[in-house]
Amino acid sequence: MKQFILSLFILLAGNLVASVAFSQDASVLGLPALSSTIGENGEATYSLSLQILVLMTVLTVVPSIVLGMTAFTRVIIVLSILRQALGTQQTPPNQVLIAIALFITFYVMSPIFQIIYDTALNPYLEGTTSAQMALTIATDLMKEFMVANTRTDTMNMFAEMAGVGPFENTKAIPLSIVLPSFITSELKTAFEIGFLIFLPFLVIDFVIASILMSLGMMMLSPMLISLPFKLLLFVLVDGWAMMIGSLASTFVVG
Repeated sequence: MKQFILSLFILLAGNLVASVAFSQDASVLGLPALSSTIGENGEATYSLSLQILVLMTVLTVVPSIVLGMTAFTRVIIVLSILRQALGTQQTPPNQVLIAIALFITFYVMSPIFQIIYDTALNPYLEGTTSAQMALTIATDLMKEFMVANTRTDTMNMFAEMAGVGPFENTKAIPLSIVLPSFITSELKTAFEIGFLIFLPFLVIDFVIASILMSLGMMMLSPMLISLPFKLLLFVLVDGWAMMIGSLASTFVVG
C-alpha cells in the first residue's frame, strides 16, 4: 500500500513538473519563487516552491486516479448491492464498505503495484531513470491492466466515437480511450455480478411473502421476517469469504 501511494505521488508529481512549460525566469511575472532553469544537458530544473505547488495539486486528483484506474469501482458497487440485497440498510456502514473495498483493491492490484515499484519508482528514486520515463512505464503497466479488464465492444465503441483505431498493440491505445472504456466496462460487470448476488435473496423474499399472505398476515412486513433468514443463509455459506474471493478472481492481473 505504501509503495503504491509513493508511486502515485512521486511519479505524477515528477511528470507534471517535467511537463509544465514555464519560462526560464519567472521573476518577470513577479513570481521569483516559481522559476525554472535549463541545465547544460538540456534538462529543466524547477524551484522547490514550484515542485511543492505541483505536488499539492496532484494530491487532489489521486482519489480520482484510484477510482478510475483500479479495481475499486467494481468492488464498491458489488458490496453496495450486496448490502441492499441483504436488506440491512446501513449495516455495514459506508465507512466499513469503503475500507473493505480499498483493502480488496490493494490485494488485487498488489502484483501490478510491485512491478511499478520495481521498474518505475525504484529506478527513479535511485536516479537511474527520469520522471518522464518512470511515469511512462507505470502508465503502460496500468494501461495493460485496464485493457485486460475492459470489454472489447466497449473499447471499440469509444474508439469509433473518437474516430481513431485500429491499434497495433495495447501501448498504442491512448488513455483518453482506455479510461472511459474501463470505467464503463467496470460498471456493467459490477451490475451483472450484483444481479447474480441479488437472486437468492430475492427468492427468500418471495417465499416469505407468499407464506405470510397464505396465513393472512398481510399487515406484517415480509422484509422484517426475511431478514433473519437471509442473514442465516449468508453466514452458513460463509458468504463474505465466498463473495470476496469470487470477486477478486474476476479480475485479470498479469
